[in-house]
Amino acid sequence: MSSDVFRSESELFTASDQYSFEFQQVDETLARNQRWTTWLDVERGSRGPEPRPSWVVTAQAAIDTELGVLKTGKEADVFLIERAVEAIGDAPAQSSLLAAKRYRTEEHRSFHRSTSYVEGRRTRNSRDSRAMAKKTQHGRSVAAGQWAGAEWGALNQLWKAGVPVPYPVQIDGTELLMEFIDDGEGGAAPRLAQVRPSKELLGAYFEQLRNAMRELARAGLAHGDLSPYNVLAQGERIVMIDLPQVIDVVGNPKGMEFLLRDCHNMATYFTSRGLEIDEQELFADLLSMVF
Repeated sequence: MSSDVFRSESELFTASDQYSFEFQQVDETLARNQRWTTWLDVERGSRGPEPRPSWVVTAQAAIDTELGVLKTGKEADVFLIERAVEAIGDAPAQSSLLAAKRYRTEEHRSFHRSTSYVEGRRTRNSRDSRAMAKKTQHGRSVAAGQWAGAEWGALNQLWKAGVPVPYPVQIDGTELLMEFIDDGEGGAAPRLAQVRPSKELLGAYFEQLRNAMRELARAGLAHGDLSPYNVLAQGERIVMIDLPQVIDVVGNPKGMEFLLRDCHNMATYFTSRGLEIDEQELFADLLSMVF
């Protein structure tokens, strides 16, 4: 039996009075470009791999603020998001910038080469398969979710393998939140096609890119749409982006063709900048990693 039964009312008050609580009122009114964080709202497996970078904000009191558009495209638009939480008690304030890639649904139009990209992939739900084949509104919504899911899976696999890709923070339906790759001055890092690096830095970029392509090939994969427009130049390092169409080199009937095209696109870029690259040698090197 609890000893509280034998305590007087004054003794009970004294015992409970030793604990003091300080409540802080929080203004829950958000601006039109804000929302409460969705970090804990997504299902298990929809948050980034561990160990997570220290900059990832996981507090449920965090607010997502949309700051603008980074890129618009036929399949998805990318927005700049700040996820931030104010200091609460002993917990310090924290914030980070994220890229929110949102795949389109009703108006979503699939990649014009999507039939070739998805060969070898399967949709378990027969209703979804029929809807996608007929290109109904539901089918387009399913397709958008599949592209988002495919990129989420690729980012997780490649980030864990050490490939230079943005850290995948979370996925929620057709929205993919990932690390924002900046230029060191608050802006977005430029695409490789937009920079004119020195010969020394150009060589360093190529070695990084070749190593990244090797890691992909070691996993039996190819980017599938690799070009200087899908590689960011962040200072002295490169980062691969746009990965929803990652190809299984062996499982896809056109896998070799996609891999060779990746090699051709990148060899052409580096050669045009003054670094002679043989696409066939690069292709053979990557094939040795696949088999």
